Amino acid sequence: MIGFNAGRLLRPGAGEPSPTRTHMVQELRHNSPLLGCRFDPSGRFVFAGAQDNTIQRWELAGGQRVALAGHRSWVRTLAFQPAQRKLISGDYAGRVAIWPLDAATPTPERTVDAHRGWVRAIAVSPDGQRFATCGNDHLVKLWSFATGELIREFSGHNWHVYNVAFHPGGTHLVSADLHGVVKDWTIADGREVRTLDAGLLFRYDPTFRADHGGVRSMAVSADGSLLACAGITDVTNAFAGVGRPAVVLFDWQSGQRRQVLRPQTNFQGTAWGVAFHPNGFIAAAGGGSGGALWFWRPDQSASFHTVTLPNNARDLALHPDGNRFAIPFFDSMVRIYSMAG
Repeated sequence: MIGFNAGRLLRPGAGEPSPTRTHMVQELRHNSPLLGCRFDPSGRFVFAGAQDNTIQRWELAGGQRVALAGHRSWVRTLAFQPAQRKLISGDYAGRVAIWPLDAATPTPERTVDAHRGWVRAIAVSPDGQRFATCGNDHLVKLWSFATGELIREFSGHNWHVYNVAFHPGGTHLVSADLHGVVKDWTIADGREVRTLDAGLLFRYDPTFRADHGGVRSMAVSADGSLLACAGITDVTNAFAGVGRPAVVLFDWQSGQRRQVLRPQTNFQGTAWGVAFHPNGFIAAAGGGSGGALWFWRPDQSASFHTVTLPNNARDLALHPDGNRFAIPFFDSMVRIYSMAG
C-alpha cells in the first residue's frame, strides 16, 4: 500500500508528480456512460463499470479493450485481490462477481447474491483473505475470498450504506451511509466501536420530499491516520443535485473532524471519488456543472489547484506509479491524467 505523508506537501523535483502539472495523456472510449474505475494492482490495466451492465478493461499500453459480461445491472464498484490476480465487482441488482483479471476474455469464476438492492461498494482486506460489501439493504457483509461464504453481517445503519473500507491495521472496518453516519467496527466480532459524524454531506429537501447526499466516496490514508469522506453539501435542489462538493476529513485516532475540504472556486455538484497521494495531498474528482479535479493539503480547507474536466466525472483512481489518475465520465470515456513533468 502506498504511504502517506500527512504533515507536509513535498516539493516535487523534475521527475516527481505535481498537481500543477496535471494534464490528460490518454482517452479510452466506450459506448455507454461509465460509473466507476480502478487500476489493477500491477498498473497494466484500467477497469471501468458501465451502465450497459458490462465492465470494460483497457490495457494502458496500446488501449486494447475487452468487455467483461456477466452482470445483470449497472456496475459501479470494483476491487482487487492482488495475490491471486482477481477482480471483484458489484452491480445494482445485488450481485457480486469474481473474475480472473488477466484472462484474454474473462468470465466470472463465482457469483454471489450479496445484497437486496444495489451493491454500493466492495473492499478487500489487507491480507486478501476477506472482502466486505455494503448496499441498499442497510447492511455491511464480510465474506471469505477463498470460499465465497458469508462470515458476518454488520447491522446498525438505518439508511442505504454507500461505502465500506478496511483500516490498514487489519482489525477494523469502516462504513458510511446516505445520512453521513460513519461506523467503525471491529472485524473479529462485528462490534460497533464508535460513530463518526459526516452529516453535513446529507440534506433532506422538503420541497421534493427527498433525501440527498451521502458519503459517495471514502478513503483511508495508507498509514491509517486519516479518513476522507466525499460527497455534496448545502443542497438546495435534490431533484437537480444542486449543491457544493466537499470532503470531510477525520483524524482516525480521535474520531474528530479535522477539516472540511472544499473547492476554492464555485462549483455545483458532487465529489464522486477521493484519494490520498503519498506526497501529502488529497485529490477528488466531481461532476455536476461539468467536471473538475481538485487538490488539497490536509490542513487547509480550500483547494490549492483545480483542473477543469471535459464532462461529468463519476470516480477517481490513482495508478500504482503515483503519477497518473483515471477518471470515468458520463460521456462514456475513461481519461488518464498525468502529474509527471
